[in-house]
Amino acid sequence: MNDWSAWMGLPLWVWLFVLPTFLVALCALHPQMAQRLLAPIWRVLDRLYLLSGAISAVFLVLILVIIVLQMMARWSSIAFPGSTEFAGYAMAATSFFALAYALNRGAHIRVSIFLNLNRFTHRWLDLFATLVAAITATYFARYAVKTNLFSKLLNDRTQGQDMVPEWLLSFFAMFATAPAGWAELWSQTGDEWVFTPVWLPQLPMSIGTILLAVALWDNLTRMAATGQSRIKTEAVE
Repeated sequence: MNDWSAWMGLPLWVWLFVLPTFLVALCALHPQMAQRLLAPIWRVLDRLYLLSGAISAVFLVLILVIIVLQMMARWSSIAFPGSTEFAGYAMAATSFFALAYALNRGAHIRVSIFLNLNRFTHRWLDLFATLVAAITATYFARYAVKTNLFSKLLNDRTQGQDMVPEWLLSFFAMFATAPAGWAELWSQTGDEWVFTPVWLPQLPMSIGTILLAVALWDNLTRMAATGQSRIKTEAVE
């Protein structure tokens, strides 16, 4: 973990792994207090998962729209450059934005043969499995974000024919720029179309994996505090 730089005085791995695990332990030791303090946060997170599922559905509809436009362009003998790439980006966004929502809806495959042995093993094995999943998802999210930043640093561009307006890149760049620099950012923005930078379609991957990691740590705190899993159904029984 040599490249896990410090943030606010602590190494990043402490913020991502040690402190969430410590919070889960506190929830197990003081469940009633944890439920009282975390209930408002849980409600906000539930709405956030629902929003991510809705965004995933929007990208799913966008795939259909792109396919229909491709068909119309082919029938009309009109070029639609980059349509295949845009459909691929939309498909990736659909998958990653749906991760957290699908987890809580039981759409992820969970093999529960050992969980169903008895109530005691169910609780502790479920906690252990969710902890391992949360740590794995956090690693995935961390390196997804690192990949996103590395693509931006290299100014890596798509190898296809897809192009986007320059103002769209400036819009997303605003979220990584201090408000004092917004005026300069937009002053340097033109009205040209440029080849899609790779970091743009990678954004849903970073956001989706972060939401999945948050959802797993969230489920872990709820299980520790309430004794029940947040996941409503299981895909495999």
